[in-house]
Amino acid sequence: MEFKSGNTQLLSKLATNDQHGENSPYFDGWKAYDNDPFHPTQNPNGVIQMGLAENQLSFDLIEEWVKKNPRASICTHEGVDAFKDIAIFQDYHGLQEFRNAVAKFMEKVRGGRVTFVPDRIVMAGGATRANELLMFCLADPGDAFLVPHLIIPRKFDRDLSWRTRVRLLPIYCESSSNFQITIQALEEAYENARKANIKVKGLIIANPSNPLGSTMAGTRREAW
Repeated sequence: MEFKSGNTQLLSKLATNDQHGENSPYFDGWKAYDNDPFHPTQNPNGVIQMGLAENQLSFDLIEEWVKKNPRASICTHEGVDAFKDIAIFQDYHGLQEFRNAVAKFMEKVRGGRVTFVPDRIVMAGGATRANELLMFCLADPGDAFLVPHLIIPRKFDRDLSWRTRVRLLPIYCESSSNFQITIQALEEAYENARKANIKVKGLIIANPSNPLGSTMAGTRREAW
C-alpha cells in the first residue's frame, strides 16, 4: 500500500517494500494461530505455535526471584529509585551488574576455558536484535551471508535483511547427506556468490530453525 499526498509519497521505500515478510507463509501460520490457538482441553484441534523463539520455562523462577529481590527491578517500589540512572545510561553502556553476571555465566558455560571482559559485552533486546546489529556492523548494503536453505523463511529476511539491506544466499543441503552442511555445499554457495560479484561476509547457522543461533564472520562471534 502506498501513502501519497498529492505527488509526494509520505513513507519511505524501506517502509513500503515487501521485505518485512508479513505476506509470507511464516506469518500466515502466526495469523492462523492467533485465530485458532491450541489448548489441551478447551481447543485440542487448534493450531500449535511452533515458530516462536521464546523460552517460557523460567518465567516462574524469574517471578519468584524478583519477589525475593525487589530492589533489582525498576518495576517495583523498592527499585524505582534506580530508574533515572538506568534510563540515562543503559542505552550506551548497559547495566554493569548485568554485564558482569553475563560474563561470569558465559565463562561457566565454556567450562572456565575462556574469560569474557564485561566492558566489551554489548547487550541487545533478544537474539533477533543482536543478529541484526551484527549485520549492520559486519556488512555493507549488498554484501551477503550464507545461510542453509532450510532455515531461510521470510522471517530471516525481515530480521536480518529488511533494514540492513544485507543479502542472504542459500547453502543447499541435500537429502543424500542427511541435510547436513557439507564442505562441498559451502564451497559451491561461495563460488556462486563470487561469480555473481557478491561479497560474502560470513556464515549464519541457526539451530533449531529460528533466530536463536550463532553468527560466524571470520572468527566465531556469539549472537544470543
